[in-house]
Amino acid sequence: MDNLLNITSDVWVDGLLGISITQIIVSITIMVTAILGRIFFIRRVLTWLEQTTENTESKIDDVVLDSLERPLGYVPIVIGLYLLTLYLPLTGSLGMFGENLVKALVVFTIFSALMNMVSPLFGILSNSTWLTPSMTMWLERAVRIIFGIICLAIILDIFGIEIGPLVAGLGLFSVAVALGAQDLFKNLIAGILIIGENRFQPGDRIEVVGQMHGMVEQIGFRSTTVRLFNTAPMVIPNKDLSDVKVINHGNMIYRRLNWKINLVYSTTVEQLAKICEDIETYMKKSDDIAENEGQQAFARAVEFGASSIDIQILCYTEPVTLTEFTAIKQRLIYEIMRVVRGNGSEFAYPSTSVYVESTPQSEDDKIPKPEAPKSS
Repeated sequence: MDNLLNITSDVWVDGLLGISITQIIVSITIMVTAILGRIFFIRRVLTWLEQTTENTESKIDDVVLDSLERPLGYVPIVIGLYLLTLYLPLTGSLGMFGENLVKALVVFTIFSALMNMVSPLFGILSNSTWLTPSMTMWLERAVRIIFGIICLAIILDIFGIEIGPLVAGLGLFSVAVALGAQDLFKNLIAGILIIGENRFQPGDRIEVVGQMHGMVEQIGFRSTTVRLFNTAPMVIPNKDLSDVKVINHGNMIYRRLNWKINLVYSTTVEQLAKICEDIETYMKKSDDIAENEGQQAFARAVEFGASSIDIQILCYTEPVTLTEFTAIKQRLIYEIMRVVRGNGSEFAYPSTSVYVESTPQSEDDKIPKPEAPKSS
């Protein structure tokens, strides 16, 4: 019996890798406490901080708190691991690994908080500075990548991995990749030029005549996504958009409406003048028609057509959607029809008049016809 007790005591003391079962139980207790502390910290402390920041007028504290919510949840775990390294009798390489692991977790927590703060902070800057949405997105991604690279470099340095040879190897590798991925770098440079020149932004309606017409959804590092009007997305390499003529309808000041209507030649001068005057009066009074300082709206007789007298109608509207624009055009058409017919004229349609002056006599017409017999 005494031997069994000695064996049990030896097993209890030796435990695993020189760590006694008591120390293992205490270590598990420490980690469970750290996990419970994380849950309590998230549900209680962070909730209280959120309620406090809601009462402030500044948005920066809300942004910072939302960004730090997840990284702060790692703090109890880091503290638990640090206590384990102090409590457990770790020596040699195992002790060094434990210490380096805690350092790496501290670095990861710090940079995780920084990376989470990038997106909301750039969101605030884009609303209050000259930064466009696309520039904000690119800068945000670039800063996040830089933070990620720095974080990885520090962690590798903590574990004793030399960064210099690694960077040199990556440099040679990048040269080999650059030779085989020229299109990738062309698209990357083209994307930078598109954003730098502010050719278009997400939400703009762009058109490449005869090829593509749709709404810009995203300008990525390699390609731009355009949602066509049939709701299908089109992914276009950036270099293809930088080398063509792109019409940016999103930057238009007004939408132009330029028509020619054809009236019959029987329209008198008085009728023609009254029709033009009534149409101009409608355009001046209508809320649908915008006042363009660079070009005044007008309705003028401009041409004698092949089968009609042509009136040109030019006006502008606000940069509304296609649905609203077609509704404005429809109301203008109704008014033009009322004006034309109210003034006693009609719309002309293509026609051709043929005038026959004389016809040659046939041989049968030249033969005298016999006279009818006279009745006695």
